[in-house]
Amino acid sequence: MNANQGLARPAGQPLVVIKPYFMLPLLLDLAAVVRAFFVGRTHLALEILALRQQVAVLKRKRPRPKMKRIDRLFWTALRSLWSGWAEVLLIVKPETVVGWHRAGFRLYWRWRSRAPGGGRTRITLEIRELIQRMARENARWGAPRIHGELVKLGFLLSERSVSRYLRKVQRRGDPGKRWLAFLRNHREAIVALDFFTVQTIRFRVLYCLFVIEHARRRILHFHVTRHPTSDWVVQQLREAFADATPYRYAILDRDSKFDAAVLAALRSMGLKPKRTSRKAPWQNGVAERWVGSCRREFLDRVIPVNEPHLRRLLADFIRYYHTDRIHDGLSKDTPNQRAVEQRPSSEANVISFPRLGGLHHRYGWQRAA
Repeated sequence: MNANQGLARPAGQPLVVIKPYFMLPLLLDLAAVVRAFFVGRTHLALEILALRQQVAVLKRKRPRPKMKRIDRLFWTALRSLWSGWAEVLLIVKPETVVGWHRAGFRLYWRWRSRAPGGGRTRITLEIRELIQRMARENARWGAPRIHGELVKLGFLLSERSVSRYLRKVQRRGDPGKRWLAFLRNHREAIVALDFFTVQTIRFRVLYCLFVIEHARRRILHFHVTRHPTSDWVVQQLREAFADATPYRYAILDRDSKFDAAVLAALRSMGLKPKRTSRKAPWQNGVAERWVGSCRREFLDRVIPVNEPHLRRLLADFIRYYHTDRIHDGLSKDTPNQRAVEQRPSSEANVISFPRLGGLHHRYGWQRAA
């Protein structure tokens, strides 16, 4: 039997490779330290001088050497054992070693001061995201209010923890959400007015002014002209609000035709003007959506001849818009609250009624003959 077979590795046992040269640099350093006690002072001084000169050359070649963890531990320990350590230090500044020592001091006492039970309970990602969500959705809520909501949801944490996570959240809030909240809370008392233009068959531009209420999306007044002025707008407002109205706010953009005279007229009628921001048509969204519906569903399919023709076309569309057209924003209803037709009998048939020259239709039940 071969002698090597006696040292064979059993089947299934992992092979362990021992690297004896792993500790070799440390052993050589220890041997050099022991050797220093047996040589003369002159020889030792010359050796130190030669080593310092080589370190200076290496420092010029690589000004900032990378220090490993074992190097930091060595200089930290040497600082505690030898008062002259700073005189022989060349590769880093003495302040750096002092910083290492202080960092080790903090780590040591942090380890010694750890709580027996593992310390304070960590704030989970779910709670952090919930804090940020509440802060974004409620711009004026502070830590006490958010903490109270979390307590009511069964979460256990301190108000100070909530305050710490609130520092990372933008506290201004979304101006768009505040504006939409204003519109929702006052829609029964809001009207909006705006202009849009229509081109005639002779390439002339006609201006249409309309007033729409927010609650049921009804068109309260409209008119057409070729030469819109502020005086003309004031006259149209007098016709629209000839009697006392339940409305309190009027939303309008910054068109030059809505000048100080128009604003004064609105105030005299008991309406508070609310101007939209510049280049922000979404703030007058009800009026803008009505213009879009009017164009897509009707005006893009007809060519007005003149002012009277356009007024008649718009009157037909508004009549259809109020009585027949279904609105998603009104829960599938019309501004005039169209009634639900029940099927009169099992033999009844659905018939269609053309609207706007056949562009749209309304459907209803017809009794069988």
